[in-house]
Amino acid sequence: MLDVRRLRLLVELSQRGTLAAVAEALSYSPSSVSQQLSQLEREAGVPLLVQVGRRVQLTPQAEVLVEHARAVLDRLEEAESDVARSLTTVGGTVRIAVFQSAAHAIVPQALTLLRAEHPDLRVEVTEREPELALFDVAARDFDLVIAEQYPGHTRAHRDDLDRVHLAADVIRLALPPDAASGGRVAPPQATRIEATPDSGSPLAAASDLPWVLEPAGTASREWAEQLCREAGFEPDVRFETADLMAHIRLIRSGNAVGLLPDLVWAGEVPNVALIDLPGHPQREVFSSTRLAAATRPAVVACRDALARAARADAAPRRS
Repeated sequence: MLDVRRLRLLVELSQRGTLAAVAEALSYSPSSVSQQLSQLEREAGVPLLVQVGRRVQLTPQAEVLVEHARAVLDRLEEAESDVARSLTTVGGTVRIAVFQSAAHAIVPQALTLLRAEHPDLRVEVTEREPELALFDVAARDFDLVIAEQYPGHTRAHRDDLDRVHLAADVIRLALPPDAASGGRVAPPQATRIEATPDSGSPLAAASDLPWVLEPAGTASREWAEQLCREAGFEPDVRFETADLMAHIRLIRSGNAVGLLPDLVWAGEVPNVALIDLPGHPQREVFSSTRLAAATRPAVVACRDALARAARADAAPRRS
């Protein structure tokens, strides 16, 4: 009989690529992982790993076993969900991975709802970049991820994950609050942006201003740069950070302009000037979980609370 715990190690190795990565993810030592996989080889009666340089590679027989092991792990997770649905209360632990602005805007209110409605439920939240978080959910490091997708940037489809829409988050050009009345960042250009939003893209009037954007390689950065190029210029990116709170402070203080999604305000009154862009571009905010976990009552409860919180914070308040 094949041991389920060792089968999971094989699945982890197929996903993570190295024994060290598996050990780190599961809080084992690399030697312990290696020993357990050697025992699995003896149970299976066939070689499962071959040494290739400093790494190990799965044999064709191991790949076959991985597919069956994934099905077994999914079936066990479905069994846990069925047992949980037989209870009268929602409990257990749900681990959620979330990107920054969703953590700022959606999660606090969702946690308040869950605390009131499901006091036996424990929710653990970790900030994580969406691309990594989607992998981590598939690898069972998290139960649920809140991720984002920018216009024209479709994330890779995973057959083992579902996808549930949470919010359509409008993105706007952000300027210093006094830009139209002689602000600290190039007031003539800033005034022109606010005065003529319909005379073409307002981005074109910001072509000579310093910008703050998220780091190179992120979906938001690629989208922002493409948007500026379509308006006929390359943005002068002087500040690069994934922290949108830092974006707000740089813009508010008159040191930069940028592109901010509405969720960053968490339903509060913005403290910078926001200019609508042509077509009102928006990113999609969605949640994903493993198909085998989608009916688990705790996951369903979290998604319901997140959806209600997202609706409440769908747009910034106007002063």
